Amino acid sequence: FTNDTQLVRQAVDRAGSMNSSTYNLGVEMNRVASRGTTGEVAFGGQAGIDREGPVITSAAAAPGPGGEAGVIAAIVSTMTRRSLEIFERLEREQQGHATSNSLLAVIESLRPIPGRKAVIFFSDGLAIPPAVETHFRAVINSANRANVSVYAVDAAGLRAESSTAETRRQINALSAKLSDRANSSGEDTSGQPLTRDLERNEDILRFNPHSGLGQLADETGGFLLRDTNNLSDGLRRIDEDMGAYYLLSYTPKDGNYDGRFRRVEVKSKRSGLSVQSRKGYYAITGSFASPVLAYEAPALAIAAGGRRPTDLVVRSAALSFPEADRPGLVPVVVEVPARFVTFSGDESKKQYSTDFSIVVLIRDEKGQVVRKLSNRYVLGGALDKLTAARQGDVLFYREAELDPGQYTIETIVHDALGNKAGVSTNRLEVPERGDVQTRLSSVVIIKRAERIGAAEQKTASPFHFGDELLYPNLGEPLSKQSAKQIAFFCVVHLPKSAGVSSGGTTAPQVLVEVRQNNRTIGSTSSPLPPPDANGRAQYASVLPLEKFQPGMYELKITVKGADDSVSRSTQFTVEL
Repeated sequence: FTNDTQLVRQAVDRAGSMNSSTYNLGVEMNRVASRGTTGEVAFGGQAGIDREGPVITSAAAAPGPGGEAGVIAAIVSTMTRRSLEIFERLEREQQGHATSNSLLAVIESLRPIPGRKAVIFFSDGLAIPPAVETHFRAVINSANRANVSVYAVDAAGLRAESSTAETRRQINALSAKLSDRANSSGEDTSGQPLTRDLERNEDILRFNPHSGLGQLADETGGFLLRDTNNLSDGLRRIDEDMGAYYLLSYTPKDGNYDGRFRRVEVKSKRSGLSVQSRKGYYAITGSFASPVLAYEAPALAIAAGGRRPTDLVVRSAALSFPEADRPGLVPVVVEVPARFVTFSGDESKKQYSTDFSIVVLIRDEKGQVVRKLSNRYVLGGALDKLTAARQGDVLFYREAELDPGQYTIETIVHDALGNKAGVSTNRLEVPERGDVQTRLSSVVIIKRAERIGAAEQKTASPFHFGDELLYPNLGEPLSKQSAKQIAFFCVVHLPKSAGVSSGGTTAPQVLVEVRQNNRTIGSTSSPLPPPDANGRAQYASVLPLEKFQPGMYELKITVKGADDSVSRSTQFTVEL
């Protein structure tokens, strides 16, 4: 931020001199789709054509004259159109996320400044595909909570051709495609449901560049400046808006902050007036470490209200795994049995779907949220696979970097379809950083292991052990009928001054104790495996489960070095 007008002018000149992509996949897709409906797509003969692709099963269904040539033209048209649709979706999603994140960064930085603020946003269009919708809503919500109004300016200025005309052409091309399908006597072998094209039609309407810009400005109390190359009048209106406005506040009568979006409407008794105001707010209290996404609101309302629903089974763990370059690394793992989640079946489409969210809040010793992690699960599949889907587990994995201290980790799972939730809470201590003492990770009870390929082994993960990926047990009881042993795992970081020889007298010793009711009932010790060049050593072992009686136990591991020792422990339960 700066008040130096010279720096601002330099920044504007630099931005104006940059190259921007003027290629529009939507235009290209519309061109191909239009030619495809009239059989005018060029092709280079039969060579290279996948004969197992879509087939038109009758001559009457062949698009245009030419017999087999027309069939091949239809195949090429379908392949090209699908390819462009995929690239267009990816392009729009990438642009949408980049724009939303940039706006969030600017808006959040303005939050501490008192009074009303304004952002003038220059863009040649803001399309909001479904994958970006929640982030776009978060931009609007954050702007309203920070008292920031966004004034959007169509950087394309006075367009030679209306963007509405381009949208109309795409809709007409899609309508022609649907009409041809309806009038064709041949069988549709595209493998896609009819509703797919109807959904595509809805997307096209949303992809109008002015649609997103207008919504962003309107719902934050600003306006859209478009169809002009003269910015003087528009900037004058923005300046007047910032200098003369009314600030109204009220206390909601509904004290149930359930995370739902509540609309706010400001009306004037005097006719002929135009009112600009925020359109509403999410009914949540408290502050969070990052902007609130729409799907997070119900879960955050549960956390703010102090409720602990138990409709969903939630197993979670937050673990300390210090690394040389990330001493405060904390992996967060959440597991939700799918059988407790609501599955919606659609007999007409032969599909099932789910819609639930996992939100993790990490609070410091003062109760302040220092990290917010989340993910939305809109899952689906064939209806005949529903039974198998219910038998699995949904895994959530994120990593956070935390300062030394005590933390409380609260996990909230909210099922939007079933309007139910579950909560789990864990506590974690992140040890002090330093290179002069031995550091020990959390002790992890292993649930299962999965062999991974060479490429995946190169990626950094605290749960990689050789060529296997370890999955932690998140509190499930260990059954003596299904398991013969208990496997566990931890990571040790030795101080730089430690001299280690594997199996020798200078090798640190690992003491493993099994405790119950605050007393040791069994123990064993062994040398620590040799560390790598960074002083990192992994330790894994097993204990026979047959001698354990049903009950709760503590597994304690102590690493004894030449000058210090460090201990960590975890709880586990054994059942018959």
